[in-house]
Amino acid sequence: MSSDYRRARRVIVNAPAVVESIGQPGVTLHPNLAAVYSRVSADTNSVGKKFPGVIRDLSTNGAFIAGQALPLLSRVAVRFEIEGAGSIEVIGWVLWRRDADCNVPGSTGEPLPLPQGIGILFEAIPLEARNAIARIVGK
Repeated sequence: MSSDYRRARRVIVNAPAVVESIGQPGVTLHPNLAAVYSRVSADTNSVGKKFPGVIRDLSTNGAFIAGQALPLLSRVAVRFEIEGAGSIEVIGWVLWRRDADCNVPGSTGEPLPLPQGIGILFEAIPLEARNAIARIVGK
């Protein structure tokens, strides 16, 4: 029995990627709206940081990227290629992070290595890319 409760099916991949922390644009609101408006703000400490990573787990909604662990709520641009889909560029948010490599027990007790990295939720992804990922995941 699977203990995976994610909404979207996913596929294990090994796709090199470039990750860049991009922050978020400012929003000017009418004073009446500003008085009652709340917004999650992206981390600003890492804006401009760019580094290589490897997409290890991919779905139509997001990905796990092995590499540097950016702060939670960093807004990122990610570029990668997937066979059958070509070059893909997405914007997403870091929703979880693993600060260092670790091992957990596998199903038979053997150590299962988990790399350092970030889990991102896609904010913006071209429809063609989302459809291509859906086809790959559905195989």
